[in-house]
Order: sequence, then C-alpha cells, then structure tokens
Amino acid sequence: MAELRKRLGLSERRACQAVDQPRSSQRYLAKPRGDEPRLLKRLLQLVRRRPRFGYRRIAALLRGEGYAASESRVLRLWRREGLKVPPKKRKKRRLGVAENGCDRLQATHKNHVWAWDFAFDRTENGTQLKWLSIVDEHTRECLALKVARSITSEDLIDTVAELLAMRGVPANLRSDNGPEFVAKELQAWLAKVGVTTRYVEPASPWQNGYAESFHSRLRDEFLAAEVFDNLAVARKLTAAWREDYNHYRPHGSLGYVTPAEFAARCPASAPESLSATPQATPPLQRGSGFT
Repeated sequence: MAELRKRLGLSERRACQAVDQPRSSQRYLAKPRGDEPRLLKRLLQLVRRRPRFGYRRIAALLRGEGYAASESRVLRLWRREGLKVPPKKRKKRRLGVAENGCDRLQATHKNHVWAWDFAFDRTENGTQLKWLSIVDEHTRECLALKVARSITSEDLIDTVAELLAMRGVPANLRSDNGPEFVAKELQAWLAKVGVTTRYVEPASPWQNGYAESFHSRLRDEFLAAEVFDNLAVARKLTAAWREDYNHYRPHGSLGYVTPAEFAARCPASAPESLSATPQATPPLQRGSGFT
C-alpha cells in the first residue's frame, strides 16, 4: 500500500478505495497472546538446557509442562529468535551395532526384543571407559546403562539377571558378534533362562538399528557434552542421563512422548512371557559389580 501511494501520489483513503480495502487494515497490528512472553522465556531456557533438541521436541516438552505450544507456534518463535541446533562438537566412529539382518525380526510388544551394545569414551586423564546399554526395541526404554573400565561376559550375565528379576524374561536379545556377546558361558545362560540370542551379520551395523539409534543419542547428547573426571563421576552422570532419557526426553518415533510414558501404556508382555518369574532365573554369577 505504501508503494502504491508513493508511486501514484494518492492519499491513504484514495489508495484504499482503489484496491477496495478498508482503511482499518492499514492500522491493525497483531497483538501478541498474553502468555507469549512466559512461553518464550521457557522456550529459551529449554533450548539452553537441551541444545541438541529441535523445535518439535522443544514443543513437546512445552506441551508436557502445560503450555499452549503447537509446533507451528513454537516454530514461529524459533525463527523469530534465530534459533538453530548447533553443529556437533565432535564426531566419533561408531562402535556398536543392532538389528538382526538375517530374519528382520521386528519388536511388536514390550520384552519382545532387547538390544544391547557397547560405547566407549575416556576420562579427562585419558582412562578408557566402557558403557553397556540395553534397550527395549518396542518401548525404546533404556533398561540398563552401566559404565566401567572393563565389562566381561560375567558382567553381562549379572546385569541381565538383575533386569529379569525386575522386568521379566525377554523373548529375544539382539547384539553384534563382539567377544563378550558370543561367549559360550553367556549363550548357555541365556538359553537356560529362555532367551533367544540373535546376532547381526559381521560388518552390518544397520541390522541393529535400535541400538545404533540409541547410541547416536547417547553420544550426541551425553558423551559429547560431558567431561568425566573419573569413573565415579561418570557413573553418577550416566545414571542421571538415563533417568532423563527414560522419563523426560520426548521420543520422536513414539509420537513425542517419553519411553516411560509409552511403556506405561503397553501391555505387560506377550502371553508366552507372562509365565516367566524371577524365581525361574539362575542366580547372579557374582556380586562384586563392574570394575
């Protein structure tokens, strides 16, 4: 309208008549919603706290806190504030693998398929640390996330035995062909408790997609962001991150609810798994814990 008036030398009234627009349309300014300052303040707080989250995940967090935060509204504020997900600070070679490429078994219920894998990082003084993760492929819950300087097949038995007592027996356990996972002692123990082991093909990390995806988040949001002074600090931070991942981090593939929320909506397990009881599982192999 301003360009039209300037070009033709018209008054505002004449210009509005020429284009058949009410003069009030030239004076209206959209009024921000009353809750927008509070929403924006909380949005910026969440972005600072979770710099690797995009606007969709931030919107899900805001809705979970009771804000009127549709994706379109959050995107508008996101763009207005010039927000961006920063580039990754470092890039590491992936060491884990996951989905069984031989039979393409897909988890259809809780405790149908668990996937486990290892990740590695170092303390500030260079000591290598090793993380064991166990994920339910259906609910995306991180069932276990333990860190130590070394983890043996006996440690794996201890960890799974603890989970069986708390959660029941999974039908399948998927992994790569690492020496700890293919150890005869571990295979025999898993067979005894009724767990089918499923190994991916060598050099085929894409076959273990759920463990790969989880480790991608683990590295991007945790390992790349923290400095571990020592093993004790690493264990404390790891426990806190696992709690946050399960109970507070919206998961995109679950419709932006948390794994814990999604799991609470799922049936306990498949009928054939309901008969498994903690008493039926062999005892722990040792009680000293990881080193």
